[in-house]
Amino acid sequence: MIERIVFISVFFLFLYLKNIYVILIFIGIILLIDYKNAIKRSKKVIFSIFLFNFSVSIGYFLMSLFKNIKPWEYIIYINLKVFLMTYFVFLFFEKINVTKFFSFSKDLSYLMTMTLSQIFSYKKTFEDFKMAFKSRVINIKNKEKTFIANTFKFFFTKSLNDSKERSLAMKARGFFEN
Repeated sequence: MIERIVFISVFFLFLYLKNIYVILIFIGIILLIDYKNAIKRSKKVIFSIFLFNFSVSIGYFLMSLFKNIKPWEYIIYINLKVFLMTYFVFLFFEKINVTKFFSFSKDLSYLMTMTLSQIFSYKKTFEDFKMAFKSRVINIKNKEKTFIANTFKFFFTKSLNDSKERSLAMKARGFFEN
């Protein structure tokens, strides 16, 4: 119970931060708390948010050209804020048991279990693909683009099929009541 209160309180605190310097101070604090894994986790966070932050930053920059405003302060602000909140979520849920965190609600527990099982299943399948690719291909660089494209296509198709099955399972358990 206490971990839920701490998580929600800190998350909302970070959500309502408006000053870049205060955000930088909190980033410094959270990196100091996690000093042993700060570089490794920072890379993981940047990798996971890069596409979102890049597209939002480009979109805001392009919009600022038409509106004749200076975008840099807001772009820095939003990127730092997303980094801080994502880093906090990664750090927090590494320390806390995720399924226990959502145990207060039967529906959330069920959704979390389904989500985690799908994540682990996809991760295992991806690792199997990588090992099979490395063991069967001599010149990896020539075939890497094909591997990535085929793997993406497989997971895209698999996720569409899995979503249909999971949707039916959730309907059977009363999640989508009309």
